[in-house]
Amino acid sequence: MRALITNDDGIDSPGLTALARGAADHGWTVVVAAPAAEASGTSAGLTGAGGAGRVAVERRDLPGLPGVPAFAVAAHPGLIALAAAQGTFGEPPEILLSGVNHGANVGRAILHSGTVGAALTASINGARALAVSLDVGLDPGPRPHWNTAVAVASILFDRLTELPAGTVLNLNVPDRPEAGAPKRTCLAEFGAVRSHIQNGEDGAFTLTAVTGEGQLSPGSDARLLSEGHATVTALKSVAEDPGLDW
Repeated sequence: MRALITNDDGIDSPGLTALARGAADHGWTVVVAAPAAEASGTSAGLTGAGGAGRVAVERRDLPGLPGVPAFAVAAHPGLIALAAAQGTFGEPPEILLSGVNHGANVGRAILHSGTVGAALTASINGARALAVSLDVGLDPGPRPHWNTAVAVASILFDRLTELPAGTVLNLNVPDRPEAGAPKRTCLAEFGAVRSHIQNGEDGAFTLTAVTGEGQLSPGSDARLLSEGHATVTALKSVAEDPGLDW
């Protein structure tokens, strides 16, 4: 299988390298293409840093990945996924792995995630995709357990190849030395950590992350992750809504 590895934390993220190494160890043909700078919260945006539509690409060598082509791209992950589907980094990938993200991506707020946005973009261009996130919380430790996230993700690798083209799975893994096989879940209405807008007197506002209040819905990704379980949720990309009566 041809696999493209990307993320929204940037090319220098150790989670990206760990995921690429896991895919290579699985026997897949791996190419890495990730934002040159952090691009969290960019959803599936097609923004690049260049003028007149031109986006800079720089070849990189990543630690522990000899022989694996890697590219730092001056663009958001959604645009990187689109470019990969059109052959920018070699033959279009059959698999896109996005992550490992530094922080969980759960609930309906995944709409805003660049990690998930790359996976959804790959899916509408015919690839199977897996978004992988590590639940480090609001007070992360000095050594995130990237290898735990990759070990859990690798459980899904073969299953992903058997699923239809366009499949998207969203995986979240607790930040601990070991985690079991992921439990299938639905999306929570909101996660344990929520974005909060604080309005200022001068008309400006500040975006922060706060611990959410209220009960997390039973069986949801946010609830099971908060209980220490790895979770996986199948996502559906953009589609029409034939059931809407208007």
